[in-house]
Amino acid sequence: MKLLLIEDDLQICKVIQKFFADQGTEIRAVNDGDTALRVVEEEMEDYSLVLLDIMLPGADGFSICRAIRRHSEIPVIFITARGREEDILHGYALGCDDYIVKPFLLSALYAKCAALVKRAEGRPDRVLHCGQIALDTVKLTCFAAGREVELAPKGFAILYYLMEHPGWVVDRDTLLRKVWGEDYFGVDRVVDNHVKRLRQALGPAGDQIHTVFGRGYKLTE
Repeated sequence: MKLLLIEDDLQICKVIQKFFADQGTEIRAVNDGDTALRVVEEEMEDYSLVLLDIMLPGADGFSICRAIRRHSEIPVIFITARGREEDILHGYALGCDDYIVKPFLLSALYAKCAALVKRAEGRPDRVLHCGQIALDTVKLTCFAAGREVELAPKGFAILYYLMEHPGWVVDRDTLLRKVWGEDYFGVDRVVDNHVKRLRQALGPAGDQIHTVFGRGYKLTE
C-alpha cells in the first residue's frame, strides 16, 4: 500500500506515519486542503487509499472527498474529531468508505486500511446486485426493478450492509453498530422504522428484505 494522509496536525501525522512505516507501508502526509486538492487533481493514481481529516487550512475535507470522487474510486477514510451524526452521514453521502472519530487505535486504523485496499483491488466493480436491486456504492445510487429510487442516508447504509451479506440473518444490534455507530445508545426499534421506510422506497423489491422474527433481517434474491 501507498497511502495519502491529509491532516494538519503534525504530531498526528508523525505518529501515524511511524506506525504505518513499522508495518512496511509508505504514507505521505499533506497538511493543508489546497495542496491536497492539487494532489488529488494531479497524483491520485499514485495512491492506494486516502486518510482524510475534515477541519483543514484551505479546502475542508468534505470538499476534498468530493473532488476525489470526481476522479477516482480510491478508498477514502475520514479521520476526524467531528463525531456528530450529520457529519458522519454527510461523509458517507459524499462517498467515503469509512468514518473514524478521534481518538482511535492505530492498529485498528491500519487493519481497516489494509482491508479496504485489498477489497478495492479485488473488486473493481463497485455495483452490488441482489435480485431486483442494484446499489452503486460509489455514485450512491440505487435501482429497484430498473428504476432509480431515492433512499434516506440511513436506509442506504442499511441496504448497503444487507447487500454485502446476502442471505445472512443480520440482527438489529449489528445494524445499530454498523449504521448508527458504536456509541449509539437509543432503542433498537429505530432499525425497524428505517427498514419499513426502506421497503416502501424499494417498492415491490422491498419484499426481498425478510423479517426473521426474534432475530433480525435477511436480504434474498
